[in-house]
Amino acid sequence: MSHDQQHPHASDLPATTVQLNHTAVYASDRHRSAEFIALILGLRVGAPFGPFLPVDLGNGVTLDYYEKRDEPIQSQHYAFLVPEAQFDAMVARLEAVGVTHYADPSHTEPGRINSWFGGHGAYFEDPDGHNMEIMTRPYVRP
Repeated sequence: MSHDQQHPHASDLPATTVQLNHTAVYASDRHRSAEFIALILGLRVGAPFGPFLPVDLGNGVTLDYYEKRDEPIQSQHYAFLVPEAQFDAMVARLEAVGVTHYADPSHTEPGRINSWFGGHGAYFEDPDGHNMEIMTRPYVRP
């Protein structure tokens, strides 16, 4: 047994709790959509992995962009907990690329942010109409 097999990296160890590891995000153009979310969140797009184009969120979860051209993309909701210190820059990047942000999930309050749970939040659409959310505080659940 090699040294590496005796002492695996922490990320190679079996999980002790249930965790989201990755999810496929359908896109009409995987490059355009992956580059968009990476730009807004200040991340980078990884190397292709089979049919997937990954965006590593940094907490062990990867968005695997998957191109689907044979049918319309069904809009999904993705919420990102982001550092307060980076929130304003993310909103500024949305504005710089001409994407409207909203204070609410129904997109009725354009150009505004919310202050839910003592933090800040905003919603916006990605190139395929997925309803993306950035928030600086997690929701307080009952």
